[in-house]
Formats: sequence, C-alpha cells, structure tokens
Amino acid sequence: MSFNNETEKQKFYIKKCKELVAAKEQLYGRKLTACVVTFGCQMNFKDSEKLMGILTEIGYEESEDEHSDLVLYNTCTVRENANLKIYGRLGYLSKIKEKNPEMIVGLCGCMMQEPHVVEKINKSYRFVDIIFGTHNIFLLAQLLYNRLMSGHKIEEIWEGTTEIVEDLPTVRKYNFKSGVNIMYGCNNFCSYCIVPYVRGRERSRKPEDILNEIRELVKNGVVEIMLLGQNVNSYGKTLDNPITFAGLLEEIEKIEGLERIRFMTSHPKDLSDELIEVMAKSDKICRQMHLPLQSGSSRLLKIMNRHYDKEHFLELADKLRKAIPDIGLTTDIIVGFPGETEEDFQETLDVVRKAEFDSAFTFIYSKRSGTPAAKMPDQVPEDVVKDRFDRLLNLVNEISRKKTKLLENTVQQVLVEEINKKIPGYVSGRLSNNSVVHFKGAQELIGSIVPVNLKEAKGFYYIGELVK
Repeated sequence: MSFNNETEKQKFYIKKCKELVAAKEQLYGRKLTACVVTFGCQMNFKDSEKLMGILTEIGYEESEDEHSDLVLYNTCTVRENANLKIYGRLGYLSKIKEKNPEMIVGLCGCMMQEPHVVEKINKSYRFVDIIFGTHNIFLLAQLLYNRLMSGHKIEEIWEGTTEIVEDLPTVRKYNFKSGVNIMYGCNNFCSYCIVPYVRGRERSRKPEDILNEIRELVKNGVVEIMLLGQNVNSYGKTLDNPITFAGLLEEIEKIEGLERIRFMTSHPKDLSDELIEVMAKSDKICRQMHLPLQSGSSRLLKIMNRHYDKEHFLELADKLRKAIPDIGLTTDIIVGFPGETEEDFQETLDVVRKAEFDSAFTFIYSKRSGTPAAKMPDQVPEDVVKDRFDRLLNLVNEISRKKTKLLENTVQQVLVEEINKKIPGYVSGRLSNNSVVHFKGAQELIGSIVPVNLKEAKGFYYIGELVK
C-alpha cells in the first residue's frame, strides 16, 4: 500500500490498531488502559503528549496506573541516575506483567538510542514488547500494530532522521498552556553531553507549521506557550528560507489571544542582541531567560566545548538585566567536571555572585559513556565534589532569597495553573519571571491570569493574596 506522506501512513495504522483494540474490548468487556510515564526534559514531556494522543486515538483510556494494559516508558539518559531509575522501574513492572501476560510494555526515548542499553534490555528484561528511539516516536501506531499482529517483540531504532511529521494527535496535560516544538536535535557537542548522540542533528520546523499549531492551540483555549528546542537560539539555520529565532518570536507575538510566550533552552554562544531587543519591547514574551552557565571557569568552558568564556557570559547577563530589569535569570551549573580545581570552582562562585541568578539547577557531573568527557583524566573525588556542591547550593539559595524578596508586597500578574495539593483552599500559579505563587482561590481561576499581591517571599516562592 502506498501513502502520500508519513502522517497519512500513521493514520492508517492508528485505524488498524483501533480495530484490534475494539475487538479486545469486546473480549474483556471493558475499556483498555494505557499509561505513559515520562522521564527527563520538557522535550520528552511534549513527546509523551504525542504518544498518548496516538494511544487515545487508537482507543486506549489514559491511566496513571502502571497496572495498565499498555505501559510505555519515555526515557531520559542525560545522567546515569536516569538510567538506573528505568532499570528499577522495569524490575517492578516485570512482577505486574507476570500476573498479566497480555500486558504490553514499551520503551522509547533517549536511553534507547544507546546500543549498550538496548543490549542490556534484551538480555535482562526480555518481557519488554516494543523498543524505539527518539527519531521515530511518530511510528508508535505502526509498531504497536506489528506487535499485536505478530505477538513478537518489535524493535526499531533509527540512528538519525531528517523527518518531521506534522498533524498527529496529541493529548495535552493542561488546556490553558502547551509546549510547542520549534526544532529537534543539537549540533553543539558539549564534551560532557550525550544529547547530540541520542537526539541527532539540529532540524528546525517550518515557521508556518509552528504558527499554525499555535493558532490552533489558542483557538482551543491556550494562553501560554513554551517554545521547545535543545538550543532555540539557533532556530532557523537549517531551513530553506532561514529565519532567526527573534524573527520567529515577532511572528508568534502577532497571534491574537495568546498572552504569554516562554522558551527554552538558550545557548549563550547564540544569544543575539536582536533577541534581547525583541524581548525588551515585547508585551507577551515572559520576563524569563534560562541561560545555562555550566561552569564559571573559562579554562573548563573551553574543554567543555561551550564556545564562550566567563567574561562573555557575564556580559550577556549584564545586557539582559539592563534591557529587561525585571527579568528572571536562571541557569544550569555542573560541579565536578573532570579536572575541575578549587580555583575553577571559585570562578563559578564568582559568576553566581555577579550574575545573581534567580535560581539555578545544580548538578554533580555524571559520566556518560560515548562522550569525550567520560575518557578525560582527573575525575574529581566524590567527597570534593560533594563539598563544592553544598557550597554552591548555599550561595544559590542565599541569592534566590534576596532576589525573591524584591517583589514582596507588590501586585503581579499570575497565571493560575493548579489546585495546591499541600495547602487546602489554595491555588498555585506563576509570574512572568516563572516564580511560583500560592494564594487562596478556587478551581474556576485555573487557566486565567489574575492580579495577586505577593504578601510574603519564601525563598523560592511567594504566599500571595488575590486582588479583587
């Protein structure tokens, strides 16, 4: 059978799976359930929405319980701990499958792009039914159909792709906000990072496809979008008609009904003056920039292959603060990169003091096989890393408390996101700068942007009061 495009082909397999699942429903006398468990970054969460969209279109009922008819783990491999977590969960899942042999277990995502991982899965976790990677998640219906028809394990992992498949179903977690992929892959090859090896080379979506998706989301009630890419600042370079990320933002801003625009992640080496200018004059782009530092040592940054130095990073932070005084500046920092000396670490602390990040995601270096850093000598002793990590965390927390205090007793606009699970009668939401606010409110406020008086700064969040 021939198809005009990949979307048409996958819709054919969705229909075929739907027939098979409907027959099973008749046999069991109930709806079949599917559980997608996501590990890792925002990109993975967006992928999982597509995976669940395909499964619900096939006829599965979404479940959060791993005692389901189909369980799919969308994996992450950025740090070793992520891999260990998956192996632990698979051990737990094997017991469930023993009691329910008809259950289908699938693995996909970044971890599956590593051959030694797949080898281990095939050897130690033979009950897994479907294995696929990051480049072909759109094939879920086809792979599931092959599994249902053959009864055998299905494994299909692509080494790379230039394919971007549009218009497949998706199930969003929130009806008022959504992630939107603008590009896939990464060309940076930082020496510690596995992402380019598992996500492939950069490829940008066409601006018209992105704009059409956002317009459709806004029609369906979305007020905030998060533009997603491993390095959004390099968006557009692979297109036949190149457009800058700043240019894309200007087009998105014209969409009526859209209230907030966020994006991540930005690489410092590609942060342009044009982007800062567009952010400064915008009414919709959130006052937030996540700009990963990784290290304050110019010596280590060079070994990390980051393509900027300490001075350049501080210059960028200064430009952002001058152009957008109320910006929330956040970052990522690695402690214990191979060869890191106390002097290197002090350089990192110096940048943290000078840049005054609103918050920072701090990580202990995790060796990833297949990356240049994994083979580097002078791996830093564990006790030294732990001491540095604690010192860094204390400084980050101290600055965060100071920064949060600046907005205390001011009225700010908050997008209400959810009922607070810890404080009865309260809801939680976010400021434009991404700070979290908890205040008294009811379910009907969810999805709306409301004025809130930030009565008390609590370090990383605020307790507020709705202004009526």
